[in-house]
Amino acid sequence: MRRGLLLPILAILFGLMMAGAGPAMAQTDDRCQAGREQWAGQAFANAISEYSLEWSPFGTTEWGWVTYLPLLQKELGTDCDAGTPAFAAALAGFQTRYALTATGVFDQPTFQTLKGVLQERRPFVMARVRDECPDPPPIRELGYLVESEEHADRLTRLLRRDVLDAYRRMVAAARAEVPEVRNDPELLQIFSGYRDPEVDAARCAAERNCDGLRRAVCSPHRTGTAVDLYVGELLGMGVDSTQPASRLHMSRQPTYRWLVRNAGRFGFVPYVFEPWHWEWVGSPTSQGTP
Repeated sequence: MRRGLLLPILAILFGLMMAGAGPAMAQTDDRCQAGREQWAGQAFANAISEYSLEWSPFGTTEWGWVTYLPLLQKELGTDCDAGTPAFAAALAGFQTRYALTATGVFDQPTFQTLKGVLQERRPFVMARVRDECPDPPPIRELGYLVESEEHADRLTRLLRRDVLDAYRRMVAAARAEVPEVRNDPELLQIFSGYRDPEVDAARCAAERNCDGLRRAVCSPHRTGTAVDLYVGELLGMGVDSTQPASRLHMSRQPTYRWLVRNAGRFGFVPYVFEPWHWEWVGSPTSQGTP
C-alpha cells in the first residue's frame, strides 16, 4: 500500500478507537454524554476528523486538529473530549455565535473563526492590521530575568518589568498547581523575551527567514510583552520547532494545557500556531470557562 494512503487510513482507525475509548478513558461523568440522541453523529465525525483531517491551516500539511483542541475547548467553555456529544453541542453554539452553520462538526471555517478570535485579543496583531509596528519600550522599563528563569537553549535576559512580574506570578501558580511543572524547573523557563528590533532585523535578514512564521519582520518580541516559554519538546526537534509533530507533542503536555486554561488569569493570551508563544495584554482575561 502506498504511504500516502496508509497514513489517513491509520489515522481514521485511530480516531475510531479513540471515539470508542474516549468516554471510558477520559470522560467518566455523564455531562459529556449529554445530548447523545441529538449529537451522537456529530461526535462520531469529530472523533474521526480529530486525527484524520488532511488540511494545511498554516501552509504545511497536517493530519487532524487535535493540536488545537485545548484552545478550542477553552473557547467553547468545555473540557469534554472532541468525540463527545457535549463537545459537539458546544461547538454548534460557537458556530452560531459567529454566524457559521451550526453543524456541531469541526471544519476549516470554524478553525479560521477561532484563529481570528484569538488573534484579535493580541494588541500587537491589531496594530499590524493597522500597518503599525509598535515602538520598543524605553530601557528603563525593562527588567532582567534571573538565571533560573532563562532557558539554556537560548538566553533572553530582558522583559518589560510589569510583564516580568506577571510571568513570575503565573509560574508560581503553575508550580503550585501542576506536579509536572513543580518537579521540572526547566518547564516555563523563557527562551525568548524582549528582542532589540535592530538585532532582530539583522538576524532575520541573515537567516533569510522573515516569513512571518519563523521570524516576523516586525516581531511582537520588540514590545517586551511577548514570551516564548519552554513547554517541552519532541526529541531532536527543538524548543520552537514548527513541525506539526512537534507542536502536537507540546499541545498534549500538562504544562501547555494548564497555560491554555489559566494564563488568562495573569493577563497572557496565546498565539494559536506556537504553543510556546504568549503575549501579555495588561489585564486578566477570562474567555471560556472549562
